[in-house]
Amino acid sequence: MRGWLLTACLLASTLVPAQTFTISEIPDSVLARMREWSYPEDCTVPLADLRYLRLSHWTSNDSERVGEMVCNKAIAQDLLDIFRQLYEAHYVVESIRLIDDFNADDEASMRANNTSCFCYRRVAGSKSLSRHALGMAVDVNPLYNPCVRKGRDGKQMVQPATAKAFTNRGRRFPQKIDSKDLCYRLFVAHGFRWGGAWRSLKDYQHFEK
Repeated sequence: MRGWLLTACLLASTLVPAQTFTISEIPDSVLARMREWSYPEDCTVPLADLRYLRLSHWTSNDSERVGEMVCNKAIAQDLLDIFRQLYEAHYVVESIRLIDDFNADDEASMRANNTSCFCYRRVAGSKSLSRHALGMAVDVNPLYNPCVRKGRDGKQMVQPATAKAFTNRGRRFPQKIDSKDLCYRLFVAHGFRWGGAWRSLKDYQHFEK
């Protein structure tokens, strides 16, 4: 009987992955991936200011995965706490991958509904560095929470371009972030600002410090 229980426990431990929530300095193997894309040679952000996170999360097909994120050390513990609570609530975060997996192409990452943080880049149409360039902003489930703005010609601009169906925020659909959503409440409780509350544009995926 004791042997059967031991076997059952060992089997269960292989079937149910352990939760993973870790913070570390940027490993050499990760830096090698970043060098070509999100952390170019002209990056002015010191590597010592960045941290590498591994985060367990749930997908929409009820799979459990461990994602990767690079962020500023100033918000690393905040993000660890937030994503741990999202995981414990079985909140769906479809994908958490480094933007380097998408060749630092923000549009491609958003179309894949990928949640990400650090990428050394400038604000679209500006010479100013994005908060993402400092590792101080996170985009969560961006396909269902697009960035919406009006161009100079009055036409609506949507990022990602494939997310037009989700610009109507009066609709109900999975992974929608609004002021009642757990993701929103956790980020705001940790002192983040939400792009969905901005006036000049609405960036529903975006949280920053």
